[in-house]
Amino acid sequence: MRTIFAKTLLELAKENKDIVLLTADLGFKVFDEYRLALPKQFVNMGVAEQNMIGVAAGLALSGKKVYCYSMVPFLVMRPFEQIRVDVCNHNLNVTLVGVGGGLSYGMEGMTHHGFEDISLMRSLPGMTVTAPSDPIECEAITRESVEYKGPLFIRLGKNNDPILHNDKVKIRIGKGVVIGDNGEICLIATGSMLPVAKLVSKELAGNGLSPTLISMHTIKPLDVVLVARMAISHRAIFTIEEHSIIGGLGSAVAEYMMEEGHRCMFKKIGLPDKYCSHIGDHNFLKDKCGLTVENIKQQILAVLNKGEG
Repeated sequence: MRTIFAKTLLELAKENKDIVLLTADLGFKVFDEYRLALPKQFVNMGVAEQNMIGVAAGLALSGKKVYCYSMVPFLVMRPFEQIRVDVCNHNLNVTLVGVGGGLSYGMEGMTHHGFEDISLMRSLPGMTVTAPSDPIECEAITRESVEYKGPLFIRLGKNNDPILHNDKVKIRIGKGVVIGDNGEICLIATGSMLPVAKLVSKELAGNGLSPTLISMHTIKPLDVVLVARMAISHRAIFTIEEHSIIGGLGSAVAEYMMEEGHRCMFKKIGLPDKYCSHIGDHNFLKDKCGLTVENIKQQILAVLNKGEG
């Protein structure tokens, strides 16, 4: 998705001279074409993320549409105070683009894991939080972001993400996408876990279940109309995310359902509330953290079997 983001932003920036891309010493190959084509709309801020956010705020106050790009932990956690005070407090048109969400940078260890970011960004007043699941969602959200008002966070994986939608699907910030409404149990996935959730759906179909699958690419504002419809028409809802089970998509859905009094079975499936001490590739770490197709399927079946007991 990084490549799709860079390609789409270059196209948009050629048409809009107010678009400025800042990077914290990252994405050289990804942005080579952008940098060469639009040198006055690109600044490498170096390894200085706090300063990058401050500069972004100043540019936004001057009328620019600013994009800040870096790895999730360094984009979100290191300059959190600047995002809070400089960007969100002034409701500025700054888009934060974080790559390597979840355990994508598995070989680099926990310092490069990003699994608290959605929780942090959700907590900020005025911040919109998105996690596109495939290149089609990424392109659509990037295009919409140019005219979108206020702070926006786009959480990406790394690259080579599979295409999950056809090109006719309508993607809008704040609106979930229903993928096959079969009306028994509902799986709501976001970001990199949508491909896994699709495989889980097929496995559950083999167990005689009929899952409805939803891509919830926007976590804030949550599509509560869609969640309510699923809660009324399904006997169980499961959220699936490559993020901590605290504060992410699952928490957002659970908070809404509890406040509105929806009583269907519910479970949030995500990363456990602890740091991952393992080193390895992305799939290896997802296996260690219980986010494989088989593990998720068994978690779902355990909840359903308990509900029937």
